[in-house]
Amino acid sequence: MTSTWVEPSNTATALLLLGRGTDPASEAGVDCPGDLPSPSDPDLVARAMAAKLALGDRVFVLGHHYQRDEVIQFADVTGDSFKLAREAAARPDAEFIVFCGVHFMAESADILTTDAQKVILPDLAAGCSMADMAVLSQVETAWELFEDLGIAGDVVPVTYMNSSADIKGFVGRNKGVVCTSSNAKRALDWAFEQGSKVFFLPDQHLGRNTAVLEMGYSLDDCVLYDPHKPHGGLTPEQLRDAKMILWRGHCSVHGRFTLSCVEEVRERVPGVNVLVHPECRHEVVTAADYVGSTEYIIKTVEAAPAGSAWAIGTELNLVRRLANAHPDKQIMFLDRTVCYCSTMNRIDLPHLVWALEELVAGRTPNQITVDPDTSAYARSALDQMLALP
Repeated sequence: MTSTWVEPSNTATALLLLGRGTDPASEAGVDCPGDLPSPSDPDLVARAMAAKLALGDRVFVLGHHYQRDEVIQFADVTGDSFKLAREAAARPDAEFIVFCGVHFMAESADILTTDAQKVILPDLAAGCSMADMAVLSQVETAWELFEDLGIAGDVVPVTYMNSSADIKGFVGRNKGVVCTSSNAKRALDWAFEQGSKVFFLPDQHLGRNTAVLEMGYSLDDCVLYDPHKPHGGLTPEQLRDAKMILWRGHCSVHGRFTLSCVEEVRERVPGVNVLVHPECRHEVVTAADYVGSTEYIIKTVEAAPAGSAWAIGTELNLVRRLANAHPDKQIMFLDRTVCYCSTMNRIDLPHLVWALEELVAGRTPNQITVDPDTSAYARSALDQMLALP
């Protein structure tokens, strides 16, 4: 059995997710300076190719899996956020790293690359809603509460890669570790060897799913710290008894998928395999057949037999790309409506062309830099992740 990709229907806000203009709620909250080429310019592809050719080995373009195809075609390497940051670090001769992703990813690349390299984000308003949910001052307030309760010495901070450099720096200062969706269990195993509690930032779902489904903890072992409530909305007893103190953050894309999405697709497509990212809600993950990181999702689909049916709960650009790459399989989006990563979609071909042409002209646009002190502590937390057994 083979199937043709069916595009999910637009929602009332879908076109807003394809982004121009300023997004004041984004991680950086600014618009792209300069005059962007028109998206209808028929020469955009040729201009991007010419600019890349003119820059030669001086530029290295990274493309996250959630990027649009129009951008991905110019990426020298594609991957998830940490893979791309490591790829940037492995190219010390590249003067410019053009990161087609979001703000925290470019920060990680700046942390891991040399001082001589410049990391460029084609649109500074390409932030991350999840990263925005953990603000350093709020996290420090939570830590002060732990100190007041006398439990800070038992708590090990663990932050997901999808966090700002400030938060990674906080974790490094407090002898914690960064994790990805593929090594979260290893990071938590290490953390529980250092202390009796974990403070998990900023994605509650990844922390909960890993602790409960992979490590044998119960839902009662997990408490949710809400930075907008006094004392996080928790009693001292709840914090003292908890094993996992989860920050109230989530991915705006993966958080959209619901149990009803899973039930609906199973009823509509008999024998379908439901494959989701661990950033999804706990009830979605427990109802799915397969759960894993972006790289896991790609490899699972690649290894699946022809004729198999897959409903995938992750960002739409990636699901569409997988469907086009595997026409012998029936691949569909888990949600019946559009669900882009709105900030990731801000990096479009006009922004990429503008950034590359600025570099050709001798100007450095939208450089992402992390201050040395934050960078050093964040690097410590990243190095601890790399040292995990």
